[in-house]
Amino acid sequence: MPFVPILTAPTAAGKSALAVDAAAALPAGRVEIVAADAFTVYRGLDLGTAKPTAAERRGVPHHLLDVVDVTEPYDVARFVAEAEATIGAVLARGNVPLVVGGTGFYLRALCRGLPTTPPADVLVRADVERDLAERGLDSLLAEIAAVDPAEERRMERNPRRVVRAVELLRRTGRLPGHYPLRPPAFAYDVIAYARPAADAEARIAARTLAMLRAGWPQEAAWLAATVDPDAAPHPTVWQALGYRDALAVHRGQLGREAAAERIALATRQYVKRQATFIRTQLGAPLDTPDGAARRLAAVLAALAGAV
Repeated sequence: MPFVPILTAPTAAGKSALAVDAAAALPAGRVEIVAADAFTVYRGLDLGTAKPTAAERRGVPHHLLDVVDVTEPYDVARFVAEAEATIGAVLARGNVPLVVGGTGFYLRALCRGLPTTPPADVLVRADVERDLAERGLDSLLAEIAAVDPAEERRMERNPRRVVRAVELLRRTGRLPGHYPLRPPAFAYDVIAYARPAADAEARIAARTLAMLRAGWPQEAAWLAATVDPDAAPHPTVWQALGYRDALAVHRGQLGREAAAERIALATRQYVKRQATFIRTQLGAPLDTPDGAARRLAAVLAALAGAV
């Protein structure tokens, strides 16, 4: 197989539906989807992560969804190992793997290879988490920028990545980007798209409100009962967008409409960062949804005939 296709787009762009539609145009089971999302790996995080529906998953095989409990750790190294193993297994069955997701640093690691960084040190990480809580994100970013401004920009203000980078810097004097990469197991072809700003904004607003009405606050309450949102080090699962606001709705601290506005604003800001990351870090131009759908259909049909 010359390459493995990847479909990516910012949050709320409709990646899952587009991928399922393209896969369903081929014989059943011929295309198998490999999810590349940092939070749909967690069992129980369904509404707030917009996990593919049961109907979508029945029609097309999906992998790397519901992989771990919310109390378990999951990181990019484990994702790459499991994604590469899954892709290899799909190919061995004579089927076409299609990677679908919007977690940029997962996709970059898959395409370019993982940095050969040492495992995390939980004690140092706890110190960094406390500094984040007490001094704020900008303080940690300044610590990175003092060593390598390019690495600071590469963090994209993602707290999870910033904490890991500072933890590594304090232990080794080196940042993640200073380590060589392990070569990827496969070659990839990235198909990316984005919706026009007005369309994206309307979709985000409608989806957020629908998720809150469908039970997202209750899902957030279950998560809070399972994993303390205020624990140190900062739990990874609580970095999922919108869950703290959904929890505030459940606790009566925030109205549903106000929460929807706050989550939608944060989502729009995240969408802009995702679009920038796709262009600059994955090197993929952003097509229109229709253009991406046509290209994906053609690529899958060609690969289905080749494997």
